[in-house]
Amino acid sequence: MTQTTWWPREHIDLPDLVAATNRVESHEGHQTDVRQEVLTVAALDLEWEVATAVVEPSDQSAIAVGADGRRVGVILLHGAMGDHRDMLPVAHFLARHYGYRVSVMSYPGRYYLPDPAGQWPGDTIRPDGTLRTPMWHRSYPVHDDEYDVITDRSDPVKRAKWGTLTFAAARPGSPFHERMAAWPAAFETALVELARRDFPASQFSVYVHGHSTGGPFAHMILQRIENVAGLLGAETSSFPYIFQAGIGMEWSYPFNYLTILSWRNIAMYAGPEHGPDLQWRLPWVMEEVLEQWDAQKARPFFKAEYMFNYAATSQLEACARTAAARLKLGQAAEDELVRHYRGYTRELPPHESRPVPPLLLGIVRGSRDHTIERYQQVVLPMLNDIEPRPKVALVQYGGGVHQYSKALPGLSLGALPAIAETWNQAIQEGFFVSNVGG
Repeated sequence: MTQTTWWPREHIDLPDLVAATNRVESHEGHQTDVRQEVLTVAALDLEWEVATAVVEPSDQSAIAVGADGRRVGVILLHGAMGDHRDMLPVAHFLARHYGYRVSVMSYPGRYYLPDPAGQWPGDTIRPDGTLRTPMWHRSYPVHDDEYDVITDRSDPVKRAKWGTLTFAAARPGSPFHERMAAWPAAFETALVELARRDFPASQFSVYVHGHSTGGPFAHMILQRIENVAGLLGAETSSFPYIFQAGIGMEWSYPFNYLTILSWRNIAMYAGPEHGPDLQWRLPWVMEEVLEQWDAQKARPFFKAEYMFNYAATSQLEACARTAAARLKLGQAAEDELVRHYRGYTRELPPHESRPVPPLLLGIVRGSRDHTIERYQQVVLPMLNDIEPRPKVALVQYGGGVHQYSKALPGLSLGALPAIAETWNQAIQEGFFVSNVGG
């Protein structure tokens, strides 16, 4: 076991990002294999099918060993609009250049199981007014008579960010409603089973990464999987209660409101990424947004997770009580399920779990929501208030956008090479071995 005082650089400037890109482009790396699998789990007396994939060196004896003497395993969780395939380029990069075994997992319901390629048909909002809905199990699709269509543009803050919000409101008593109450438990169950399947605790240390919306789920499992060694952060939203405080906005919609996304969610990021001169070429940018939407709308583009991300504990409690009523739980068991659901929004207390492991955070220059001011004023102080206090480091990358592997001028792989290089140094130089230092 190697334990050092290694600490990441606070700033990695653009020339260093270019240099990291040049280094990996000249590095052949390992041959890799990928296997796509559907993980079937049971949660709250319902069966769920969750799409996953594993990427690793073809020669499994070449799987890297970290400073703690264990093999390196990584779990990657995608962002708001897609599924596990969004993270496959990052998974291949880490397996090829660093020899990690990497697992990626879709959020429950996000992968279109009837299609071998997982491509969602049509549009999220169809010409006849019906909506795209999750595929939690191929044998139990959501039918159009299980929801009402709701639109909302009443909140100017939310409208400024997302435009008109469209929801599929699951009707009480429908199977859709039952699933909307149970999916948080399915998410936790699937992640725990994924780690058990791919990363035996006797052999592997697991490092978790969630991009954007995936961040709160990555934080949620830090203490719920025994061999998680720490967090690999890059544009990674924090524990839900910290994320909500940083954003400064509540999520007030009922738990049964599934948010239906559209071209608006591409436009949301296009504005900040095009900079202050956007106003002079808005038609041009909107053409690009709509072209991107046409190319990408076979991805899921719906979201049940806002109540989770925004630490909406009252909605989570309503979820738990709805599930408890279906299961006919007694009062004590119902209250325990409520406590468990509400606990998803923050770190587990010391008397229930081991401490929060080390957190290596990262933000890129072109981010919309992950600003240095927000980290300095909210995220880092709130992380420092956790008892016992976890080791936390923040790296600012002088290039890249929120989709940090997106190709940019001079950065064929975006900020990913520099981010991955930092992650690997942390794993190999002992950052995650001890939870003290800095």
